[in-house]
Amino acid sequence: MNTKFSELVQYFREIACQHIEIGHTSKENHFYRFEIDEVLIGLKTVNYPALILEGYRCNLIDNKSDNILKDRTGAFILLDHLTDLGDFDTMHAIWDRLEEIADDIVIRIKKDKRNAQSQVIRDFDLSSVEYTLIANEQDKNFGVRCTFKILTSFSGDCDETKWNYNAVVSF
Repeated sequence: MNTKFSELVQYFREIACQHIEIGHTSKENHFYRFEIDEVLIGLKTVNYPALILEGYRCNLIDNKSDNILKDRTGAFILLDHLTDLGDFDTMHAIWDRLEEIADDIVIRIKKDKRNAQSQVIRDFDLSSVEYTLIANEQDKNFGVRCTFKILTSFSGDCDETKWNYNAVVSF
């Protein structure tokens, strides 16, 4: 399966809609993509808690064989706001709550991996998931960043219909 980023966005948007504590709706946005326009415009008026999906990076794993793999590394962030930076009990409560939501999302992904309707996360590598507590004291935002990998097969076959071998190369 060749997972597309747009499919991953749709999957995480559904997660944001369906998780009761996140509560994303068309009228109250709690889901964001980590794209420059959305960051510059949308995150100035963010609704909390927020689920932010970062773009992924990928690399190919060859292992000198015909079985090439595409290794995508992505991340999502769960973010909330703290009014008083000196209130460490509330800060820790935010981190605890967001970590629990992250656990809920990972458990949901595990469940959906078994569902033939959820092809986009079929190759989600649960053993690759890592959580990191994050803090931006300037904006008073605190959260949990979760990285993950999606490992899929990669066809090494050249699609000849995409090439014009008679094209004139000009300089």
